[in-house]
Amino acid sequence: MRLLLAEDDNDLVLTLKKDLQAAGYAVDLAENGIDAEHLGNENIYDIAVLDIGLPERNGIEVLKNWRDTSNHLPVIVLTARNAWHERVDGFNAGADDYLGKPFHVEELLARITALLHRSRQQPGGKLTAAGLSLNEQEQSVTTEDGQTHTLTGTEFRLLRYFLLNRGRVLSKSLLTEHVYDFDSDKDSNVIEVYVRRLRLLLGKSCIETRRGQGYVFRNDD
Repeated sequence: MRLLLAEDDNDLVLTLKKDLQAAGYAVDLAENGIDAEHLGNENIYDIAVLDIGLPERNGIEVLKNWRDTSNHLPVIVLTARNAWHERVDGFNAGADDYLGKPFHVEELLARITALLHRSRQQPGGKLTAAGLSLNEQEQSVTTEDGQTHTLTGTEFRLLRYFLLNRGRVLSKSLLTEHVYDFDSDKDSNVIEVYVRRLRLLLGKSCIETRRGQGYVFRNDD
C-alpha cells in the first residue's frame, strides 16, 4: 500500500517514515501543503497522513480542496494534542480520523490499518480470503493447510493490496504504483515475478491472470 506523509517536522519524519516503511508501506513525503495537495491528487495513494500545521498551505485547506474536487483519499490528520478545535475543523473538512501529537507510532499504525480496511469495506481485524489469513503485524500469511509463511516486504505489500481489492482487475501498472514509492526502481515486469512467488505459496488458483488486463485475486471466502 502506498502512503502520503505530509509533515514538515524533520525529526518526526526521520523516525516516522522508517516505522511506516517497516510496517509495509511505500511512503512518499510532502513537506508543505502545496506539494501535499498536488501529490494527493495524483490518484496513486491508498491513504494520507496529513499534518494540520503545514507551511505554505495548511492541512485544513489542503483537505478541503481535495474534498471539493471529489478526491476521496482516506485521510488521518495530525493535530496538537489539546487543540480540540483543530480536530473539529479537520472532521468538518472531510478527515476520516485524527491523532493528537505526540503519539505512539503503534497507535498510528493501528489507525491506518483500520481506516484502510473500512475504506475497502473490509472492517474487522485480519484480512482473510480463499482460505488464507494475512497477519499484518508480523507480515506473514497462514495458508489453508495451516502453514504460516513469513513474507518479504514486496510480497507483503502486494498480497495486502490484492486482499484489500479482491475481485477487482488490477493491471501491472496499477500494482506497481501502489506497491512502490517514488524512490524505488519501478519495473512492472517485476510484478510478474512476485505474483509467481505468491502463487507458489498460496496456490495457482488464488490469483487469476486476465490476459491484456492484469490480475484478479479470488473474491471468495
